[in-house]
Amino acid sequence: MIDSYKDKGARKKLVEELENKGIKDRSVLHAIGKVPRHFFFNKTFHSHAYEDKAFPIGEGQTISQPYTVAYQTQMLQVEKNDKVLEIGTGSGYQAAILIEMGAKVFTVERNETLHKSASKLLEKLGYKFTSVYGDGTKGLEKYAPYDKIIVTAGAPVVPKALTDQLKIGGIMIIPVGNNKIQRMYSIIKKSAASVEKMELDTFTFVPLIGEDGWKI
Repeated sequence: MIDSYKDKGARKKLVEELENKGIKDRSVLHAIGKVPRHFFFNKTFHSHAYEDKAFPIGEGQTISQPYTVAYQTQMLQVEKNDKVLEIGTGSGYQAAILIEMGAKVFTVERNETLHKSASKLLEKLGYKFTSVYGDGTKGLEKYAPYDKIIVTAGAPVVPKALTDQLKIGGIMIIPVGNNKIQRMYSIIKKSAASVEKMELDTFTFVPLIGEDGWKI
């Protein structure tokens, strides 16, 4: 895998574009500037890697638009050594961004092909993480509780298991809505029985499929 001067220059321009679109968290921008997004693309589509748009990665899934990745990550307020649960590994790009920011990442993917390919790539890049093949709507109770939870697919409702696995004071960023458009929510767990929800902007994600998500 080669990360050329041209690729690095394209990443720098992407970071500038994201900054112009309102992303201000320097640690988020630094991570996006550091992670070679083209490594997460089929070589045939290398030229599209640094465009600010989502792109198909096979299995009916996409690698999220860089702005969406940056937006969700900025709202997550990641701090070094945060224990972060990611629902929807996909290509592995979002996990790489979180790891570059110093998070301890636990990621769940329901598609076995993507789970295997993303895990293999992240390992090849030298990242340390915990990756599990399973139903993300159930979270990952084995390693709970988590400081932060990020959901990278559109849910019909907020899965109860995810709220239960969030630490008190923890933050979850999740898109909720129908299978065409979702509203991003920031959820802060105030106590064992209460959360504070804040509505953010609208986005379009692939559906969150699972027992407490959309059914296949």
